[in-house]
Amino acid sequence: MTRFDGLVAVVAGAGVSGAAAARALRDRGADVVVVDGSEERAAPLREEGLVVVDADAPPPGTHLVVTSPGWRPDAPLLVAAQRAGVEVIGEVALAQRLAGPGGPDWLAVTGTNGKTTTVTLLEQVLRADGRRTVAAGNIGLPLVEAVQGPYDVLAVELSSFQLHWSPDVVVHAGAVLNVADDHVDWHGSADAYARDKARIWAHPGAVAVGGVDDPVARRLLRAAPGRQVGCTLGSPRVGELGVVEHLLVDRAFPDVPGEATALGELSDVRLAGDHNVANALVAAALARAYGASADAVAEGLRRTEPGAHRNALVAVHEGVTWVDDSKATNPHAAAASLSAHAPVVWLAGGLLKGARVEELVEAVAPRLRGVVLLGTDRAAFAEALARHAPEIPVVEVARLDTGAMLEAVTAAGRLAVPGDTVLLAPAAASMDCFRDYAERGRLFAEAVRVRTGGAGADGGDTA
Repeated sequence: MTRFDGLVAVVAGAGVSGAAAARALRDRGADVVVVDGSEERAAPLREEGLVVVDADAPPPGTHLVVTSPGWRPDAPLLVAAQRAGVEVIGEVALAQRLAGPGGPDWLAVTGTNGKTTTVTLLEQVLRADGRRTVAAGNIGLPLVEAVQGPYDVLAVELSSFQLHWSPDVVVHAGAVLNVADDHVDWHGSADAYARDKARIWAHPGAVAVGGVDDPVARRLLRAAPGRQVGCTLGSPRVGELGVVEHLLVDRAFPDVPGEATALGELSDVRLAGDHNVANALVAAALARAYGASADAVAEGLRRTEPGAHRNALVAVHEGVTWVDDSKATNPHAAAASLSAHAPVVWLAGGLLKGARVEELVEAVAPRLRGVVLLGTDRAAFAEALARHAPEIPVVEVARLDTGAMLEAVTAAGRLAVPGDTVLLAPAAASMDCFRDYAERGRLFAEAVRVRTGGAGADGGDTA
């Protein structure tokens, strides 16, 4: 592991990744100052002996600033550091510097939607192949901790924020699943957001994997250096993975040259929806790029169960199915979720972060039985619904606190009839009313149980 003796380092942010970065730098000899205005986050680090301050500029003599992913490029501390000629990097770059040339290999995933699911699938496939691995990055272990562990290879989730601050990331293989408008307020434009996603392929030796059914991911893949591997829900061409009848098929890394290799059956993917088949193909491509066997792919897919708040079945009661997909935090994710259900009473709304909902509403309008809107940007949904689905009943919940969810579920229950699915797929972020998407999903499930008298996913009572 690399030493940092004599280095004066500032860590921006005292959250999970920032705290891990601060500890790693301190333990390798650096003089560390953490910058964070939250006393709640600062207190535990101060108890460990770390210096935590609230500042808009790095102290004199600072050599390096390590920023947490959520810090925007225009944050005063980061702007001041760059003006002073101080290097600013993210946790991804720090982790790779910590590991040095002897660290574990990285198989990395980015995209607007499906990152966590794909990394979870990838981790299970690698484990089934006998690899020492762990999910890390934007999921699981912080990267600065993962690179110090006893691992051969890491299954890494990378957000656009992380990639923005780590332009020279080195991966054995990296994937861009899809790209749709998201975090435009942070990146400044949709093009800048897409460019940051494509940084996952910055190293020319990386195998570049892309979801070629997505037009932006396909365009980015064509410009990637190194080997390009496409994944499609259709029949794959040479150099791609795809679907042939009921089989997942590999024509990029075949066991027998010139022939297709079957990696398993569609039924091996236990996660609902075509979008999860696409995620499974990308996970398979990354694992196959690292030498995983076809049997390991099938076994790893079978081991993977649906995660919390990702199209999770909450209850079936009096013929109505209640589904929590609170993780659908942008229009692209909500479209995938809605495509798996019909007819739907849709719970939508929250913080759009600069995203547009016009195309989403127009596309899903034929699937809707009714809509319940909540959150700060619900008016954008209401206006689009008035244009594209004027006959669909819409209920708006005005309150902007956690109590909004019980009102929304109550309203949805009144709109739903037997055969309907009530689907929480907000297409927006949660922080206007809730701590995060997990709290939003948990409160949805609690409200559903109140509404249905404790009915469970099998239509009975929960213990």
